[in-house]
Amino acid sequence: MTSQSHTRGAAHKSTGPNLTLELALLGVLATLWSSSYAFIKIGVETIPPVTLIAWRSLLAGLLLWGVMALRGVRMPFEAALWRRFLLQACVNSVIPFTLIAWAEKTVDAALATILNSTSPIFTFLITWAITRHEAVTARKLVGVVAGIAGIVLIVGLEALGSAGRHLLAQVALVVATIAFAVASVIGRGFRGLDPIVPAAGSLLGGAVLLLPASLLFEQPWTAAPSARSLGAMAALAVFSSGMGVVIYFRLLNTLGSVGTTAQAYLRVPIGVAIGVLFLGETLAPAAWAGLACVVIGVAAMTIPARGAAASRERGPVEKPPS
Repeated sequence: MTSQSHTRGAAHKSTGPNLTLELALLGVLATLWSSSYAFIKIGVETIPPVTLIAWRSLLAGLLLWGVMALRGVRMPFEAALWRRFLLQACVNSVIPFTLIAWAEKTVDAALATILNSTSPIFTFLITWAITRHEAVTARKLVGVVAGIAGIVLIVGLEALGSAGRHLLAQVALVVATIAFAVASVIGRGFRGLDPIVPAAGSLLGGAVLLLPASLLFEQPWTAAPSARSLGAMAALAVFSSGMGVVIYFRLLNTLGSVGTTAQAYLRVPIGVAIGVLFLGETLAPAAWAGLACVVIGVAAMTIPARGAAASRERGPVEKPPS
């Protein structure tokens, strides 16, 4: 029996995914990842950016490996699979989060959130132009447009007033966004594995790649991290990376790459809601209209067509749709 057979997930039941549960998890993922920008901003105050992401990846990967042991899920050690883990680590962790951490030394977390919320657009374009592994429908295109319109309405054009400053940092954020889009497409290659397996493997792979770079270029032993930055790093490891990446790989199997990256649109309204509930901020009427656009966009890109839903109810999906 191969190690992959020990890591088959529970998502392949004959009844198909529970759409209500998957959409709820999409909201949880958006919450976990929307908070990561603030944590990164706090972390890089006293921790060098590569070091921050390296330790985030290592701590999260070890945490998930421990959870796997408690659940009796074995980590596969096939060389081919680990090469895929390393590739996934590069495009979903090493490249984007290092660029984000570096950029947030000069760019506000809010602007980083806005720029990274465009990942569904790049996922849509990659799917349409290259992979064609999912049906690219007019409804998904409407979802992309509605989501971007919602972002503009919620944040307001004045929030982008500083978009011309720190141009190199902003370009880095866009490159990170493209990397996230690529990761959402190639991450579907882990179908059939328990979602915690590629999550742990890619995080540990990212740590293997980043720790030597941290030691070589940043000499982290010379830093004096504050308790505030260390707390932010721990929150990144446990919540944004540990919990978030497991949910992410599950949703790639159930909602697809375009549907999963729709969580990017939810990051900004969730941030707005936190401000209203906990910071006493107020929302302009345009912001409420933006929230409606975001909901429409997410629904358009995640809720399957009636025929597709019916086919899932008839039996399990053996391979990604062509």
